Amino acid sequence: MALRSPVPLLACGAVLAAVACSLNVDDLAGKVCTDNSECPAAYACTALGADGERTCEVIYPPHYTQADGGGVDAGPVPTYCKDIQPILAATCVSSCHGEDTSGSSQPSFRLDYYEPTGNGLPGARAKALRIRVRASDLKDMPPAGSPAPSAEERALIARWVTGGAPLCDAPADAGP
Repeated sequence: MALRSPVPLLACGAVLAAVACSLNVDDLAGKVCTDNSECPAAYACTALGADGERTCEVIYPPHYTQADGGGVDAGPVPTYCKDIQPILAATCVSSCHGEDTSGSSQPSFRLDYYEPTGNGLPGARAKALRIRVRASDLKDMPPAGSPAPSAEERALIARWVTGGAPLCDAPADAGP
């Protein structure tokens, strides 16, 4: 019995590795839909925009408690300028949700600013609940292989959203 050359197996392995490294996490939020049956279990088909277009959006239970945000002794509510923007800049903005959206399957919003600028794309304030669900609750963002927030940073994001997703403490804290 003759031995087969390992070259075809190595070539196949290289192709599989290249394909696996290029796969994106499929974020179904923002997918156009007509009813809930077209959305995954954690999503609902809803019209959020002024244009009335219905899209799949993450639905989160509306019963926040103090435990959800870290409790009474967790300290002051984090702000976008001082606490959250640096986390988003380090983990979300570089090639997905900033000026460069080449790595994102959802280029319809940006996290490198709080409110929309001249481009009209929603910013971190409009996506605060989604940020909490994906980064803090589900922990499926950022995708594997990307820099990820620490457990403490994920908790800080949850406290920021529970506290109303404020921009800054004072004019001296004013940032992007």
